[in-house]
Amino acid sequence: MSLFSYDSIGSLGKYENEEDVRGITVKNCTFLKTDNGIRIKTWPGSTPSQATGMIFQDLVMDNVRNPIIIDQGYCPSGCKKQPSRVKISNVHYINIRGTSSSEVAVDFMCSSQFPCDNIHLYNVNLKHTGNGPATATCLNARLGYGGLLSPRVTCH
Repeated sequence: MSLFSYDSIGSLGKYENEEDVRGITVKNCTFLKTDNGIRIKTWPGSTPSQATGMIFQDLVMDNVRNPIIIDQGYCPSGCKKQPSRVKISNVHYINIRGTSSSEVAVDFMCSSQFPCDNIHLYNVNLKHTGNGPATATCLNARLGYGGLLSPRVTCH
């Protein structure tokens, strides 16, 4: 079993003519008190590209602030707020369990121009370490579910 201090598929679309990201697998890991667990982050106004074919399986989140997050609204100071043009698809979250230090344990904020597609959650069980239950937010994503799902994710 591996122990990560930080893991992210990030800064996609930051530079022109980036190659697509395909076929990422992360298995049998524990994330201990990290800011992010499974994070996919893209930049606004990027040139069109893809991030597809990712599997995140048999992972434990131990007091992680953002256990599962897709952030296509990332915009540091000085950037122009535009939709990301990185198409995220075929992402599978399988057997993810543990605790979130923030209330929002699952956060899918996908691009309005290129919504996330074929995002699957199977046996995801995340609890909030503070008061109240863990929650999920979702925008512009097409999701599929199976097995246990906590927190429940509905998308707009």
